[in-house]
Amino acid sequence: MGRHAFLIAALAIALAGVPTATAQAEVGGPVRLLGEQVVPFGLDFQGTTVGGLSGIDYQPRTGEYVLISDDRSDVNPARFYTARIPVDGKGMGPVAFTGTRPLRTADGSLYAPKSLDPEEIRVDPWTGDYFWTQEGERTDTVLADPSVRIARPDGAFAGELPIPENERMRPNSGPRRNAALEAATFAAGGTLFVTAVEEPLLQDGPSPTDTEGALSRITVQTRFGTLLAQYAYPMSPVHAPGPGGSGVASILAADPLDPTKFLVLERSFVQGVGNSIRIYEADISAATNILDAPIGTARPATKRLLVDLADVGLAHVDNIEGMTWGPRLPSGERTLILVSDNNFSDQQVTQLIALALR
Repeated sequence: MGRHAFLIAALAIALAGVPTATAQAEVGGPVRLLGEQVVPFGLDFQGTTVGGLSGIDYQPRTGEYVLISDDRSDVNPARFYTARIPVDGKGMGPVAFTGTRPLRTADGSLYAPKSLDPEEIRVDPWTGDYFWTQEGERTDTVLADPSVRIARPDGAFAGELPIPENERMRPNSGPRRNAALEAATFAAGGTLFVTAVEEPLLQDGPSPTDTEGALSRITVQTRFGTLLAQYAYPMSPVHAPGPGGSGVASILAADPLDPTKFLVLERSFVQGVGNSIRIYEADISAATNILDAPIGTARPATKRLLVDLADVGLAHVDNIEGMTWGPRLPSGERTLILVSDNNFSDQQVTQLIALALR
């Protein structure tokens, strides 16, 4: 079966196996701010320092959220948190952390300092396990591949998915340092797992500037690991001149059953200017499959701006890295929950934002 044919088949399987109510999600229309909460800097929870929250996902079965820290086992062992975050049509309540677990290696041990760089976490809609990404490492002496790993809710190692050869760390190809598997999501009712690299691969050209965009890659594989397709994603230019950069920080299926449309969170930062956070709806349905091809001849995904956080009424926008759909409101609006990574710095904040989308 061809790779594009598989996507169609995957959608058919999803439609047959997922309750009809989940198919009623749609994206579009006005976006409004429901509220924000800030987690105190240096908050101690069960002997760990809460910080570096770079990924978030909602668990409808429990009503809780799971959040992953990008602590490289430097402050505390690599870990995730669970939390309750009240959200309704009138606003957003305080964040109440309910648990934390360390992530474990295949042999059951804790990850050693600097042996990984966690970024995104997603709840498997079939099993309740956690799929999480880490960015690997690139230095003059170390080339460590990024990866997609699976953890049980208690943090135990449960498996790993393959990554494309072009995303492996090689001396002159593969991801840039700290710009690898920043983003991931389930799609097509959980039959597919989709990832995105934060910036262009070395072989795909330079990173975005304030005058030129760039091309990242979105990879589609089955939930069991078979690599199906890869698409170019057109990143926008950095929002202002000056030292800084831009990248894809999170990706989220726009509809739980549609394997072709995604929300993509682009984050850029410029020293002396600050952060720009924009969320786009991307469509890969007409894009060229470049899994085994160079990016230069690709027809990229299309995208449209869904919301610029500069326009929703926030007094401050920090380093937003994670997003998830939250509960649907009685009005019919969907809630979108965002979280920022404070980099364990007292000059930044751990900010959670709730938006409502019609």
